[in-house]
Amino acid sequence: MAMVNHINGHNAAIADALSRELRRQGISGADIEALAAAVADALEREAPPSEGKRPEELNATNDD
Repeated sequence: MAMVNHINGHNAAIADALSRELRRQGISGADIEALAAAVADALEREAPPSEGKRPEELNATNDD
């Protein structure tokens, strides 16, 4: 299992958790740093816009 080196603190925490879980499952050879970067990227993406109106767009009648 690759050791975590030369990545930022946020990714290091993710990489550590992934590494521990993969070791627990007996999986070897995974690129922990790439997995951590992918998870961090997914967590940093903005959520897609939701449908409907935001609370500040609502009015007393909501009939439009």
